[in-house]
Amino acid sequence: MKKNKIISEVICILMVLTLLCGCQDSKKYPTECKESPSQTEEQVLWPSYEQTDVLSDGNLALVDFTHKDDGYIYARLLQEVIGIKLQIQKDDKKYNYDLKTTDFTTFPVNMENGTYTIKILQQIEGTRYAICASTSMEVNLTNDLAPYLYPNQIVNYTNDSYVYKKSFELVKEDRDDLTRIAHLFKYVVDTLDYDDQKAKDVSETFVLPDIDGSLKSHKGICFDYAASLAALCRIQGFPAKVIVGWTDIEYHAWVEIYLKDKGWINPKIYFKKEKWNLVDPTFSDSKNSDYEGKYDEVYHY
Repeated sequence: MKKNKIISEVICILMVLTLLCGCQDSKKYPTECKESPSQTEEQVLWPSYEQTDVLSDGNLALVDFTHKDDGYIYARLLQEVIGIKLQIQKDDKKYNYDLKTTDFTTFPVNMENGTYTIKILQQIEGTRYAICASTSMEVNLTNDLAPYLYPNQIVNYTNDSYVYKKSFELVKEDRDDLTRIAHLFKYVVDTLDYDDQKAKDVSETFVLPDIDGSLKSHKGICFDYAASLAALCRIQGFPAKVIVGWTDIEYHAWVEIYLKDKGWINPKIYFKKEKWNLVDPTFSDSKNSDYEGKYDEVYHY
């Protein structure tokens, strides 16, 4: 999915004009965005851990859910070992994450309010896992958008990351949030080329996005495109989801972004307030840029 540079530049210019002018049939929503101060580095949200409420099997892993109501929990290995997973479940929805390090890693609490079950799992053989520890927790989010404002294992960055510095650089001259989002989106589309070889290499396995690596090498797959855009947005205070699921073409990743006082928006066209909408930097940078088929969500991070 290599982009034609000239066409890409024209598309991106038209996209920004659409964002700023709001012309999509008779539905001009939102048609304008008021000027607002930009995010400061002091306002960027970072997870913290106090280990007030923890789950541990005492040997393999530890989970800190002190900040569950802020939209995230922490987990880490207690020793260097493979085959350990963290499972986060609510009702019939499950997220299984590989625990890879003895450093604390953030995971989103992203299934709204209610009762969650947290489990530490150890691989027995193949896809068979044993439960090493389990607990339930009640979640009452202080902010429904909170899970999409912090870094986590999928949208991973620190204040030393390349993407962190780039996020502030890209919007330093902007005067309103809509323009800021447009420039962040345009940067991802312009910077990344689709990595067909990586797509083949990871077709049978789950690989975490490499945000800094992708932006520096100018290559990535859809997971990298989506995570990069989400990171750029979260750093600037815009709630952003990485969505993984199916399109009519393939298993895919895209993004959803929230704009204050306007609702969930798409950087290419305008949608109705309070709706989840699709932001797809990979397809915008490919032969599928005019894709109008279905998007079926499976997971969001």
